[in-house]
Amino acid sequence: MAEIATIARPYAEALYQSAKADLGAAAAWLEPLAAVAGNEQLQQFASNPKVTDQQVFDVIAGVAKTALPETAKNFLRTVIENGRLEALPEIAAQFRALKNAQAGSSDAVVYSAFPVDAAALASLSAVLEKRFGRKLNVRVELDAGLIGGIRVVVGDEVLDTSVKARLEQMKTALTA
Repeated sequence: MAEIATIARPYAEALYQSAKADLGAAAAWLEPLAAVAGNEQLQQFASNPKVTDQQVFDVIAGVAKTALPETAKNFLRTVIENGRLEALPEIAAQFRALKNAQAGSSDAVVYSAFPVDAAALASLSAVLEKRFGRKLNVRVELDAGLIGGIRVVVGDEVLDTSVKARLEQMKTALTA
């Protein structure tokens, strides 16, 4: 079977081209659909030969937390009918990358050992945008294993100022 990224690319590009007028609206319904489609139980349900495409569509549309516009319904039906439901999370990721490239921004994930309040996140975002040299769409994920500090991932770049990383550096230095 072809790689998921290869399968997802034409769908993401087609959606990007058709939604150029309002990329934000398309992203607003694509992200929840991708989250639902990434569920392992839904994948098992959809792969059952006794389940029809319409039943899969009804389940996904019912579980999605947003009302789906006609464009979203048509896109979802196309993905399901072509047997590409497992590629929907990757389609969303590639669509987001195309949208970010057009806007000149990138997604950034800040892993923190503790919750980050809104004021601290705004300040951190400004510092990170200066550090990485571009507009960032920052989201925070908690990771208690870091012990303290933060770990920032922007595409393939990583900035790790966590206590865990510093302990690993000291361990390497002491054992070398």
